[in-house]
Amino acid sequence: MSLLINDECINCDVCEPECPNNAISQGDEIYEIDPNLCTECVGHFDEPQCIEVCPVDCILKDPGHPESKDQLQLKYQQLMSKSA
Repeated sequence: MSLLINDECINCDVCEPECPNNAISQGDEIYEIDPNLCTECVGHFDEPQCIEVCPVDCILKDPGHPESKDQLQLKYQQLMSKSA
């Protein structure tokens, strides 16, 4: 699954620079995660970095975008081939 930032977000700005895929951006009211870019840090780190730094625990798995670890790995590989 990609991740989702819920309305508990306090716009503290710590998650955006931690995302290795640039999947996090400022939305109209809170930060948002692009599910097409989020790999839960698969391919980069063992744990999602945004979750690691979030002070209010507002980042959850997005039930609207279920993906297996293998699917996340494939997405990571596709993203890396596009950026090369």
